[in-house]
Amino acid sequence: MTDERAVPAVRELVDRYRAQCLWFLRADYYPQSPDEVNRVLETIERNGDLEALRQVAAVRQWLSPHS
Repeated sequence: MTDERAVPAVRELVDRYRAQCLWFLRADYYPQSPDEVNRVLETIERNGDLEALRQVAAVRQWLSPHS
């Protein structure tokens, strides 16, 4: 992850949307690799509410490399 804000933000999203979107993952699961983070964010986008979409967009902005 490229931005320090992204790590806690991803963990917070996983915690917030675990029951709604990530119910099939272990209760103690948090993504470690960039691929895992991307899969989790995509799952939250597909199955989450409007606020989830906004939060995922913010995290993706922090994850994108700065030009």
